[in-house]
This record gives sequence, C-alpha cells and structure tokens, in this order.
Amino acid sequence: MDSCGDIQVKELNKRASGHAFEVILSPCNMDTKEFPLSPMKKKETSLDEIKKKLDAAAERRKSQGAEVLKQLAEKQEHVKDVLQKALEESCNFKKMAQEKLNHKMETYEENRTAWMAALNEKFKEKDKKLEEVKKNKKAIQEREN
Repeated sequence: MDSCGDIQVKELNKRASGHAFEVILSPCNMDTKEFPLSPMKKKETSLDEIKKKLDAAAERRKSQGAEVLKQLAEKQEHVKDVLQKALEESCNFKKMAQEKLNHKMETYEENRTAWMAALNEKFKEKDKKLEEVKKNKKAIQEREN
C-alpha cells in the first residue's frame, strides 16, 4: 500500500481486464475550519420592524389588487369598444345592403316598365297593321263585288 500525503492507494486483486485500485482519503484534520450546519443566526427583529414589513406587504397587496382591477377595467373597455364597432359595422352593412337592394329593385322596375312599354308599342303597331290589312281586304272585297 502506497501513501502519498493524505491519499492512500491500495491495489486490489488483478483482473483479466487490467488493474483495480481502491483510493482511500484520510480523514480531515480538526484544525481546518468547519462549515456550520445551521444558518447564521439572524438579529432579533423589533416590533416596529415587523409592523413596517406588514404594512409594506399590505401596501403591495393593495397595489397588486389595484393593478388587477385596472387591467380588468381596460379589458372591459376594450370589449365594449369592440362590440360598439361591430354594431356600427353591422348597421352600416345593413344600410348598404338595403340601399343596394333598393337600387336593384328600382333598376328592375325601370327595365320592366321600359320592356312593357316596348311590348305595348309593338302590339299597337301590329294592331294598326292588322286594321290596315282588314281595311285593304274589305276594300278589295268591295271592288270585287
């Protein structure tokens, strides 16, 4: 067994794959500074300090509550604005659709009136031509008699 300072190396049985060692560290000296297991003791807090901390915590809670209420109010305002805008757009769309429909109906009515007038004119011309043919036929029959 070899010893180097505070480390001991002990050779174990040789294996087929190679050597095996056991490393043993020597126990630490008591002269070295040990780390405390418990945290450092805090200084005693006075009643005033506790009250100040409680007041600060209450103030933080109040400010957080106020911030949440402010955010909720902003969201409600946004929702209200969006609904108002949607309502306005819906009304505008209805107006535009109604105007467009009225315009189409007026155009249809004008076209229909013009078409009916053209048909009436055509029938009047046919009636005139028919009357003229009847007159001519009557005149021809009278000449023949």
